[in-house]
Amino acid sequence: MSVKIAEEWLACCGGCEVTILDIGEPLLDLLPKLEFVHIPVLADHKYFGQTGEKDKLEIPEADVGIISGGIRNEEHKEITTEMRNKCKTLIALGSCACFGGIPALANQFPLQELYDKVYRGSVSTDSADTPNQDIPPLLDRVYAVDEVVKVDVYLPGCPSAPQIVAQALISLLEGKPFALPERSVCDDCPVKREKKALVSIKRPLESMLDLEKEELVGSRCFMEKGFLCLGPVTKTGCYMTSGEEQPHIPRCIKGLMPCRGCFGPIRKDANPMVDMMGAISSIGLNAQEIPDRAATFYRYVGAQGRLRPIPKRN
Repeated sequence: MSVKIAEEWLACCGGCEVTILDIGEPLLDLLPKLEFVHIPVLADHKYFGQTGEKDKLEIPEADVGIISGGIRNEEHKEITTEMRNKCKTLIALGSCACFGGIPALANQFPLQELYDKVYRGSVSTDSADTPNQDIPPLLDRVYAVDEVVKVDVYLPGCPSAPQIVAQALISLLEGKPFALPERSVCDDCPVKREKKALVSIKRPLESMLDLEKEELVGSRCFMEKGFLCLGPVTKTGCYMTSGEEQPHIPRCIKGLMPCRGCFGPIRKDANPMVDMMGAISSIGLNAQEIPDRAATFYRYVGAQGRLRPIPKRN
């Protein structure tokens, strides 16, 4: 007997759907056990019946629901509620669904200010009225999925890792719980930390390593070299892209870039900005040198009340 899957994408880029396809060969083993009853990115399924004969949005019943993207408008909210009602287990896939993601950076501004900027304040757009016909109205801000309905499993990342999606589905098929470890990226990072910065904060416009003289494993911590890295406040798990490779290396670090924080807080009640300010000062860096701290530390996690409109200064 196959497990029925329903998938939806809301305020997102579609990268998490590509992640599902990128599972690769393990997906071929999973597919005979799965039946996708609703997945707009791949198969046509109308919300109001295939001929529009229904007057209420409906999604088929499923054992597992997967939602990518945050909730930006009234339609997203309605779809999310219907997914929760029809799915026994609901998965939030990707940073947007889990924490608001990049779209939630807009939560720093009132809705009217966004409208004015896009439709009247952009030099590349002719000034016009805000559209209000035949489109769903925007909500006051971007919401993470769990701000509207209960979420059972969180698979963060921008995008998440194919191996994580596969492991979560396999765990659900076997009736086992799935959760990422409550550890930081730093706990799995192979660099050497001496808890003292060598220089002040600088932009990552040069290589983290001199590849002719040093290797990643055992090299100096990127942040101690002055490159802002959110590893201390970010949940680990992206190393799963390496499969069984040892040591487990977080994927941005493996690509010789500092962690950007897309896997979200280590614990649900953590405050990345407060914790990051402590991590920066503890090695002698000056957080005041970061021009946009809120957007930097909450780049992927601006929903759930973390990013709010900034009061105007007189």
